[in-house]
Amino acid sequence: MLKDSWSLAQKIEHARRIEADVPLPQFRDIPEMLNRRRNDPGTYLIYRSSKGDRNELSYREFVDLMEQTAEFMRQQGLQAGDRIATVSHNHWHTVVHYFAAWLIGVVVVPVNLGEDDDRIRYILQAGQVKLAFVRDRYVDRMHKIVSGSGLDISLVACDESMDAFTSSVDSGTFRPQLESCGEHDVMENEFRISGIKSQSESRSEQDALIVFTSGTTGNPKGVVLTQCNLLEDARAISEWHSIDSATRMMCVLPIHHVNGTVVTLCTPFYAGGSVVLNEKFSVGHFFETIATEQVHIVSVVPTLLSFLTSHHTEHPVGEYPTLRHIICGAGPLTVTVAEQFETRFGIRIIHGYGLSETTCYSCYLPVDLSDEEHRHWMRDHGYPSIGVALDVNEMDIHDPEGRPVGDGNRGEIVIRGRNVMTGYYANDQANENAFTYGWFRSGDEGFTLSDDQGRRFYFITGRLKELIIRGGVNLAPLEIDEVINRAPGVKAGISVGFENDWYGEEVGAYVQMEAGVQENEAEIIAFCRQHLPFSKCPKVVVFGSDIPVTSTGKYQRMKVAHLFTQWKGTQFKDISSKAVK
Repeated sequence: MLKDSWSLAQKIEHARRIEADVPLPQFRDIPEMLNRRRNDPGTYLIYRSSKGDRNELSYREFVDLMEQTAEFMRQQGLQAGDRIATVSHNHWHTVVHYFAAWLIGVVVVPVNLGEDDDRIRYILQAGQVKLAFVRDRYVDRMHKIVSGSGLDISLVACDESMDAFTSSVDSGTFRPQLESCGEHDVMENEFRISGIKSQSESRSEQDALIVFTSGTTGNPKGVVLTQCNLLEDARAISEWHSIDSATRMMCVLPIHHVNGTVVTLCTPFYAGGSVVLNEKFSVGHFFETIATEQVHIVSVVPTLLSFLTSHHTEHPVGEYPTLRHIICGAGPLTVTVAEQFETRFGIRIIHGYGLSETTCYSCYLPVDLSDEEHRHWMRDHGYPSIGVALDVNEMDIHDPEGRPVGDGNRGEIVIRGRNVMTGYYANDQANENAFTYGWFRSGDEGFTLSDDQGRRFYFITGRLKELIIRGGVNLAPLEIDEVINRAPGVKAGISVGFENDWYGEEVGAYVQMEAGVQENEAEIIAFCRQHLPFSKCPKVVVFGSDIPVTSTGKYQRMKVAHLFTQWKGTQFKDISSKAVK
């Protein structure tokens, strides 16, 4: 049992180590990894745009561009410990920005463009960002966000005519300095440096990423991950899935999220393999791309499995002989969705679990299970198992007092190990809550069952926290509550995450109307749609006479979640969007 006298620093230190003797990463830090990989033969990254354009970079080409970009950052006055933001959809330029920053010890703060302007402004301010790489189509939006905010941020616009960056602009007015490929040739010569300079001290424990993740309070919390965290999880993931220099992965998830970054960017680089980076997920081209690029492993969220199964009930799928399995996590996966996908495509889902706070994955189903064993753990217990703990961390199920509960008993999933974050940035209260007993407390409820070899298989049954996880993206209920309660005629209302086969969870609203006001679901949804993006907007409204609360006045959302059961299989579409999936 944890000593009551331990300081917060001691609790976090305890949560970031593991007692077992497990292998260390083969590189001491990311600069060493880059230096070792620079002369590797073959391809590191293939980028496929939504327009069908294809760019392929060898390890040498990628490292050369990364070095130029690192020197560009130095020329802008950035030093180790400074923060940059990346404001972009999936693009190979952004991958260059990530690794260039890590080379010189600069910290990356990825920006999710799905957030509203106020949230992005908060992230830039809370993250103390000094410079942001912005894709050209988002420049006007960023100018609006930064202007008049008091933020002192340099913006670097990136467009398709340049290798990694085009123009440096300040936060007040945009003054493009480079507008043609010819000028970029001068810039390339000016910023090229001769090889990666070795560091006398390891950057292993230097911060690498600050990932802002939504919380129930509405304001996102900054998860601080070190270079060591990234390398440790990459080692564990690559060993679990037998990823090596001959392995090709594919990324269809956003790389502003740790799943896209760690699993499909860092892991293949660590192993010397390659990755196909897609600008966005395309249900019609998913298997075609796998076949064309000879992909072995893809990482997805449960929502994408539903889209693929539905689409290919009417459309032929073709052959995909190189595909070994699908990695799936980052959101609730139901037995039904998993069974339908595996039956339709004959491809195993290697289900797993992790959080931004634990770098990415902490456990997976074993890859070498027999067909019978795989079906048993995926289908026979009401929930698909999230698997067995990776060797980089320990996992357990604890009661509210931090005591192990044993097999079959429900409690909170807790984790400690070398992939655990250093903490939430500048948020002692959140850290106290997360590391109360010297383990990272996930806020997720689960249980374990052991097999005849003594391996503990973990299951997740729900969340002790109230986040709504839609399509692998965390949504803060209080942010949605505020809009619901401003809708005309609403006396009180709460957002509710309900189980949904398409997105893992969808957003509903439970509403109490003012006396004498007629219930009007369409009007409430239309009001919310004016103030929220489609992903956060309630899709269904259930009306009631009272909203359940605790004795301290906290909403009890789970007590009304069952009222949305009839919409479990419904796919809600944004008819106002012209985006092609």
